[in-house]
Amino acid sequence: MKIRNQLFGIAGLSLAATLAAVAWAQSGEAPATDAPAADAPAAPPVAIKARDAEMMPKASKSLMLSVVDTGEHYIAVGDRGEILASNNGLDWAQVPVPVRAPLTAVTFVDPKNGWAVGHDAVIVHTTDGGKTWAMQNFQPELQKPFLGVTFLDAMHGFAVGAYGLFDETSDGGTTWNEVKADDIRGDELNLYSITKLANGDLFIAGEQGRIGLSVDHGKTWKKLALPYEGTLFGAVPVGDKGVLVCGLRGHAYISKAPATGGWQALDTKTTNSFYGCSRLNDKEIGLFGLNGIVLKVDPGSGAVTPVPNSLDAAISAGVVTKSGLVIAGEKGMLPVVELH
Repeated sequence: MKIRNQLFGIAGLSLAATLAAVAWAQSGEAPATDAPAADAPAAPPVAIKARDAEMMPKASKSLMLSVVDTGEHYIAVGDRGEILASNNGLDWAQVPVPVRAPLTAVTFVDPKNGWAVGHDAVIVHTTDGGKTWAMQNFQPELQKPFLGVTFLDAMHGFAVGAYGLFDETSDGGTTWNEVKADDIRGDELNLYSITKLANGDLFIAGEQGRIGLSVDHGKTWKKLALPYEGTLFGAVPVGDKGVLVCGLRGHAYISKAPATGGWQALDTKTTNSFYGCSRLNDKEIGLFGLNGIVLKVDPGSGAVTPVPNSLDAAISAGVVTKSGLVIAGEKGMLPVVELH
């Protein structure tokens, strides 16, 4: 299995290694040990079965990697297959999930239909707003995690991940098939996020500044150029067809039309890495990262404003709830401050 720095993108090498170890332990696999003797018969493959996530009393304080507003509730996903639901952003309840591999990303196409992805190439689906989840994909033998997911509608969706992992469904996830897209996947770079822009275009961000765009609902893909060769972990739609990307060492860029370039570097005044970014309201985007950093960005002017907080842990995502800004990260689900 290949190993790259910043593989899972939450708190650098130490946390990436922890997540990898968790994935091994919970999938039932183990790293290779001494090879058998040359004349020993080959052992038959052993099917690995998914195990239900354990219901943990302090699940809301464990590592959480993604959070979304479904329109009716807030749903967060994270370590050990944990999925949490909340009505107000302050009180979180764990729900049953049919797998205990770490979950890295979650998306909802409407208040009822959502998907979460993660290690062991896991994809789980809900049709009741996150109360119950069913397995759609589980391939621990790939030794690759899914890291990002998005849907165009309730039937047509995409999931991306490590070493160029890229799958598509056109039947709501009943079947998932590999996307060819050699221009994006050819060198097996990690693909960290896939985002639907306001005009319906699809945008991928990943390792070594890899970005890609589809203007035909995922039928074809084009690799784009970015004035930065470091890893990008997230992307947020801007305007009609623009996008903001965020990544390592405080790097963030905006383009009003990524197909034609015109990338503007944001002056974030930090070298802390951003592990996620999301829309806060109609006017602002939030950047979330290392050492508790939270920034507000006005995509129109490019102005960047720090959000004061007392956090000292890595943050991977954030969402504005009825109670104000709530973040997901190394210490679980935590309120920050009300945004002004």
